[in-house]
Amino acid sequence: MKNEDTQSDRYALIGHPVSHSRSPFIHGMFAAATAQHMRYELIEVLPDRVADDIQAFFARGGKGLNVTVPHKEIAADTVDILTTRASDAHAVNTIFRDESGALIGDNTDGVGLTRDLEENLNLTLAGANILILGAGGATRGVVGPLLDRKPSRLCIANRTLERAADLAARHLRKGHIHISGFHNIARGPFDLIINATSAGLSGATPPVSTGVIHRQSVCYDMSYKSGGTPFTIWAQEQGAAMAHQGLGMLVEQASEAFFIWRGIRPDTAPVLRALRDKDNS
Repeated sequence: MKNEDTQSDRYALIGHPVSHSRSPFIHGMFAAATAQHMRYELIEVLPDRVADDIQAFFARGGKGLNVTVPHKEIAADTVDILTTRASDAHAVNTIFRDESGALIGDNTDGVGLTRDLEENLNLTLAGANILILGAGGATRGVVGPLLDRKPSRLCIANRTLERAADLAARHLRKGHIHISGFHNIARGPFDLIINATSAGLSGATPPVSTGVIHRQSVCYDMSYKSGGTPFTIWAQEQGAAMAHQGLGMLVEQASEAFFIWRGIRPDTAPVLRALRDKDNS
């Protein structure tokens, strides 16, 4: 008789690095709550191996992949078909194989972020003045859904203007995006500041002026770390009204990926409580 692990449907997260990820815990709770027989693992993949390793994972019977930084754009070039939201972003964080055997790339980052902001944090995005720091794969997945909320202004600041300009051009039909470097950000202050850079992985914060923050600003870091990320700690020191980590986004985008893979939408509230309890224990 095959053991349980062999019989389980196999899912994984690929990225570099991935050892810090909470995704196995999250999908483990989703699976237990919905009686799904599956296992979820972490796979460290270097950039020059992404395309080959994605193909190899599915060739060996894998059912679904999540993709994290810095591989989301490479994944978009690797799959056979992009969903509309993945095509708009040209970034993929969720992959599955359809009935014909084609690899389908989707992006659940945008729905994960907006659900966390609107449903978990009770923020109003319509009419808000929003600043996003960074123009990489993480930002690509959320710009479209944020524009759909009709903010009064959406600004993207990035180290290189070319990447920000390319991202803005992709969304012209949805609305105008202001772009700038980190040191000459469009006039603030901002209602919502989203950190989508990877600076926190090295203990740094994006090199932006404290003038972007005022006492009503909500700061949100797409990354997360027990005790606070460098960005959320910095935001609190500058007097932001609130500073949130991206655990809620992580759980909500995982819920959307789980629904794509298994056809069941799990309850996210118990998982988010469990993650926060772990951080506070």
